Amino acid sequence: MVNIIELSERQARILEIVKVQEPITGEKIAELLNVTRAALRPDLAVLTMSGYLEAKPRVGYTFKNQGANTELRRILTQYRVRDIQSMPVVVKESCSIYDAVVSLFVEDTGSIYVVDAENYLNGVVSRKDFLKTTLGQADIHRVPVSVIMTRMPNIVTTTLDETVVEAARKIVEHEVDSLPVVRVFLDEESEEKLEVVGKISKTNIARLFLDLASI
Repeated sequence: MVNIIELSERQARILEIVKVQEPITGEKIAELLNVTRAALRPDLAVLTMSGYLEAKPRVGYTFKNQGANTELRRILTQYRVRDIQSMPVVVKESCSIYDAVVSLFVEDTGSIYVVDAENYLNGVVSRKDFLKTTLGQADIHRVPVSVIMTRMPNIVTTTLDETVVEAARKIVEHEVDSLPVVRVFLDEESEEKLEVVGKISKTNIARLFLDLASI
């Protein structure tokens, strides 16, 4: 688990004072807290080095809005997809749409990953894809899921070592609910093949934020 800088009660109070009265001198902060300037010096040093405050000569201390954001960014960039991924729901491309829909609801997932005969990623089917198909005239007991899936190379993927921040960016930019986590292989013809080893979704990322908030 990544260590997060926890502010003391006095450090938190210092930030509140600076936010309201910036720029403000160390002497004035000490006066408001009813402590000596010397006693306050270590707290001001911690807040300045952590990026929460900026010390300006002959002006005083000002609050840096990016301080908290910088700390959050530092924490998040240390998490990799492998740290928060979950199990994927995978079916063969010969699976019927009906059986795939059953898997979707039994596993309570938003997307199903479709693999070929060699178990390499070949497609993705979302809840929206299933809804459009079941509202149509297709015989979902007979039609294979491969007919309605989004095929490679039009699938956005992630890897075990990619940062959670980068995976989240892909989810937002491509407006998808989840990404398949893959390992990359080259076959005898040097063609790239992808093995599905996990899934990262909006839910995984939301849980990470909740975990960080409860530390």
